Amino acid sequence: MADLITERLVLHPISVDEAEQMTAGEPAADAHWEPGFPAEADVSVAGRFLERCATTGDPQPFGPYLIRRRSDHRAIGGMGFHRPPDEHGNVTIGYGLVPSARGKGYASEALRALLSLARAEGAASVKGDADHDNTASQHVMRAAGMLPVGEDDRVRYFAISWSR
Repeated sequence: MADLITERLVLHPISVDEAEQMTAGEPAADAHWEPGFPAEADVSVAGRFLERCATTGDPQPFGPYLIRRRSDHRAIGGMGFHRPPDEHGNVTIGYGLVPSARGKGYASEALRALLSLARAEGAASVKGDADHDNTASQHVMRAAGMLPVGEDDRVRYFAISWSR
C-alpha cells in the first residue's frame, strides 16, 4: 500500500515492524517520532494491528496509518480504520495527534485524505465519534465533511456516506 500524500502530510500505512516498534516504545534509528508519540492509544492500535495481521492478514488499505509532517518527516500521530468495511460497506475511523501538533489543521487534512481513500476503495460510509467535551475532534470531523448523525449521554456521532 502506498503512502497518502497531502499538502503538508504523509499518511504512511503502518507495517508490522513499525507496529512492533510502537508497542515496544523503541523507534528505529530512522523513525523520527515527535515527542509524545506514540501515545497510549497509538500503542493500543499497533497491538490490535499486530493481532489482526497474525490472524487474518494485513487489513490495508483499511488499517492504521502514521501521520507524518512532510516538512521534517516526524510522526505526529495516527489515523486509521478500526477494521475493514462491514457487509454494508461501513467503516469507522479513529485518530489522534501529539499535543504539539494539535490546532494546526493536520487532523482535518489527514481525515480528508482518508475519507477520499475510503470512497475510492468502495466504502459506503465512514463513521466516527467524539466525546461531548471534545469539541476539537468534533470540529475535525465537520471540517473534513462529516455530519453529526446522533448522540448519546457520552458521545456525538458523525458520518459521511456515498452512493455505491
